[in-house]
Amino acid sequence: MCVLPEPFAKNKNYLIQKMSKILFSHSYFMRFDPKQWATGAPYAPIGTLYAAALMREKGHEVHLLDTMFAYGPEEVILPLQKHDPDFFVVYDDGFNYLTKMCLTNMREAAFEMMQFARQKGCTVIVSSSDATDHFEKYLEQGADFVILGEAEQTLAELVDAVNRQQTDMLSIPGLAFRQKGAVIKTMRRPVLKELDELPLPAWDIIDMAPYRKTWLKHKGYFSMNMATTRGCPFKCNWCAKPIYGNRYNTRSPQNVVKELKLLKEKFGFDHIWFCDDIFGLKPGWVHEFANLVQEENIRFRFKIQARADLLLQDDYIHDLARAGCENIWMGAESGSQKILDAMDKGTRVEQIFEATRMLKKHGINPSFFIQFGYPGETRQDIIRTINMINTLLPYEIGISVSYPLPGTSFYEKVKAQLHEKANWTDSDELALMFRNTYAPAFYKQLHRYVHKSYRKHLALEAVRTIFRRPGSARFTRIKKAVSLLYYTPSAWIARLKLQRLETMNH
Repeated sequence: MCVLPEPFAKNKNYLIQKMSKILFSHSYFMRFDPKQWATGAPYAPIGTLYAAALMREKGHEVHLLDTMFAYGPEEVILPLQKHDPDFFVVYDDGFNYLTKMCLTNMREAAFEMMQFARQKGCTVIVSSSDATDHFEKYLEQGADFVILGEAEQTLAELVDAVNRQQTDMLSIPGLAFRQKGAVIKTMRRPVLKELDELPLPAWDIIDMAPYRKTWLKHKGYFSMNMATTRGCPFKCNWCAKPIYGNRYNTRSPQNVVKELKLLKEKFGFDHIWFCDDIFGLKPGWVHEFANLVQEENIRFRFKIQARADLLLQDDYIHDLARAGCENIWMGAESGSQKILDAMDKGTRVEQIFEATRMLKKHGINPSFFIQFGYPGETRQDIIRTINMINTLLPYEIGISVSYPLPGTSFYEKVKAQLHEKANWTDSDELALMFRNTYAPAFYKQLHRYVHKSYRKHLALEAVRTIFRRPGSARFTRIKKAVSLLYYTPSAWIARLKLQRLETMNH
């Protein structure tokens, strides 16, 4: 704990008014995640920037160590020495799936940074999905406090309480800490409903130059991230929501457009990822947003995440198209209705087909999240999913295997099988951590095969298009058609390896 100098400790007026120096950081190191480092599509930790903005609004001096491009946790030493903070806050971005996955590489880096901060005499506070699920581990490793769930209001109250030398923290909701050797967990804090009351993220305290450079190098354009909502009201039984829960709250379209204009002016982005779990669920929201974007003449492209059933609402896709949406990631998950029902997904395979058709009609690229390895999935279910992908030919696919996250009914089903292996080391590990129809090696090879088969079918479609419409033979389409020469034998070899693993399994 940071101890106040003696003269100030006796001055109660000072204690009430004391403003602190806070060093914020987060625990995502892109260099520790080889797949993401190679992909080169980093997004700023906006959850961290929201917290920093609120604490600055309350009068505190805030600084940021952005670990996105850092080489290791020891990089915290210099800012600790430079700023001499009262508080060190590891505040992970609750809007990014990479931080929701709770990768062990990042957890260990957080532990190291916390220990450096303790050596400097800081009060150490942690807020993350992983810390919410495993607060005891973080307290053991040196955290003074772990914030459970949505953290901004808890952080503000906690810093104020520490500054007033309050000894009883039980009255602060959403907190875990040690007291007289026991771990104390206070009652859960209700989530914020009026998101417009929060200040915009503190975009001025982060260096966006390496983000822009990385994006331009790997993708040829510059993308930034924004969040318009918090939470998700749907109940897929594998989806953990430790931060924002099952509530769904949204910023106003006016507030979102205000931030868009600020970011366009300050950073000149080309593209936005709206990183909400579900974009534009509130009736009429997307329509109003599209009107404002057109009225303000903001020209940009964006991608979102949505559900197949939501996309089929009246004019939803049309409004997204006129606002500038170019890519929608659908949680398709499986081409088997049996598996979707087992997941409590609440969507139908027919809706995936219809939504894909509608998106293509409006010039928006449909992309699929696919999940293999859900309990009870059979060979026939896998074939149905592969057939769906190769029939619909989405713009992109993201394939994972079922990943048990604490707090879900899926986790409860398989937790007895997890033992010590309950987290991936990095996002490319793709290890199946429980017993299923096939061995873990099968699912790793399945991932490779599905990608190669999908690419082969994309190449075939390019060939067909060129033959149907010779005038459409642009360079990118010709290049894709030529890739058939690689993906046809490559997919065949990957399939043979998959069949061998399937045979070994039985």
